Amino acid sequence: MPHLLTAGLGLKPQHYDEALHCTASGLWWEVHPENYLADGGPRLAWLEAIRARHPVSLHGVSLSLAADAPPDAEHLRRLAQLVRRIEPALVSEHLAWSAWRGRYHPDLLPFPRTHEALARIAANIAATQDALGRTIAIENPTHYLHIEGHDWSETDFLAGLVRRTGCSLLLDVNNVVLSAHNLGTSAHDYLDAFPVQAITEIHLAGHHADPRLGEALLIDSHDAPVAEPVWALYEHLIARTGPRPTLIERDDAIPPLPELLAERERAHRMLANLEALPCT
Repeated sequence: MPHLLTAGLGLKPQHYDEALHCTASGLWWEVHPENYLADGGPRLAWLEAIRARHPVSLHGVSLSLAADAPPDAEHLRRLAQLVRRIEPALVSEHLAWSAWRGRYHPDLLPFPRTHEALARIAANIAATQDALGRTIAIENPTHYLHIEGHDWSETDFLAGLVRRTGCSLLLDVNNVVLSAHNLGTSAHDYLDAFPVQAITEIHLAGHHADPRLGEALLIDSHDAPVAEPVWALYEHLIARTGPRPTLIERDDAIPPLPELLAERERAHRMLANLEALPCT
């Protein structure tokens, strides 16, 4: 039976009990699947309990789709097992790489958007979707410096991935604001060029200024409330796209759940003014 997803929150262990019994309209929960790739145990049991009452989304951080190698076969096997077990409403990953020659790096790293990279990443997305038996959404990255050697704009590159693989897109509005600020480009121009028809999820998050460089460099920290410029760009986006399931991300300096629910309610109200979007 389809659920009407409006605004969701990242599920944190300290909020499990409250999250389980929350009855907010349109609420859904997102987790990083890497924290649940186990055959059992209390964390997985809690996720299954949440899933019995609420839609759940899996947002991966370690498939390393932009690496120069296919996704790790064992990781894909365990992820597919979790997908079958949880039956998430949405599955997503990042347009980045984080693993090389068997070593994992604790970051989502950039790459030149070349023709070769497009073919390689499309193959990795296709392999992932084949393993999971479903499509996934790919998230636009945050940028901190200019990289040379691009053959494609980012929006055209993402559109190319959609055409080649049938994947969908996760548009992180905070990433758009930060990348435009850090690189001296226009966030509105980026959104105007974005293939919005492929968006199946939106992320909103907080950020902070770099401790050394100040406002010259903004960091995608997920440790603060969503900033007003992000809210303004989000409003501009959904006026164009109509409603899309929207997540409030908070991964550090995590406040009590009622505070997050209040922020989530702002997104919910904005979406509720538009036609509801069914998502299974």
